[in-house]
Amino acid sequence: MKKITVIDFKNKKKQGEKLALLTAYDYTFARILDSVGKLDGILVGDSLGMVIKGESDTLSVSIEEAAYHVKCVKKGAKRSLIIADMPFGSYQVSQDEGIRNAIYLIKSGADAVKVEGGEEIAPFIEKLVSFGIPVMGHVGMTPQYKNAFGGYRLRGRDEPTREKILNDAISLEDAGVFSIVIEMVPESLGKEITERISVPTIGIGAGRYTDGQILVLYDILGLYKDLNIRFVKKYIEGYDIFKQAVEQYVNEVKEGKFPAEENVYD
Repeated sequence: MKKITVIDFKNKKKQGEKLALLTAYDYTFARILDSVGKLDGILVGDSLGMVIKGESDTLSVSIEEAAYHVKCVKKGAKRSLIIADMPFGSYQVSQDEGIRNAIYLIKSGADAVKVEGGEEIAPFIEKLVSFGIPVMGHVGMTPQYKNAFGGYRLRGRDEPTREKILNDAISLEDAGVFSIVIEMVPESLGKEITERISVPTIGIGAGRYTDGQILVLYDILGLYKDLNIRFVKKYIEGYDIFKQAVEQYVNEVKEGKFPAEENVYD
């Protein structure tokens, strides 16, 4: 299978083909996602802090943890573009440290890195791009800024915030990003940004008019019983399916039905 590249991302916008991305954090799921043969990208997101580590947000993820999961995904995904989130604290301290950490993620197997922020982060992105490191931007509801925003909430309702998010996206394009994630903004803003910039936009809660979509894999599999997020669609009720399988296994062991004759060696 032909490996997806950042050039493919840009070309798909020009051709009007939607981009489909999901998150993954391990070899097994990455292999399943890649086997579909149509997925464009896998994000090794800092959302692993929540879905893998059980934290309440993404802020605790370290660069070492991010690199570890990139290595796992790399072994399972041969076709999809692998994008690694740069965790909180891995690029905010200094540009030199940020460059060093981005190189670390690329050497761990990432094809590109993703950073959150707007105009304030553009000089750093420009430097990474000049060194040959493809960068995906991220505007709107940026989870690493959740404390400043007062939690996870829709961004861009009022005109000043809307204007800032639009200007942030333009700044990221000027800095050289190959695509931009737009998270939790009104659909009209997602549409406006998509029409104003030449690089692909990837929506997550940004409406129907972005150039592509991304969701957390665990969310579309329905692995969280109490999940109630407007922009998420559950494609299966994974929690119930997996729980039923575990219950059946436990019952069969307790009742002496497993292992059966076909499960033992003569």
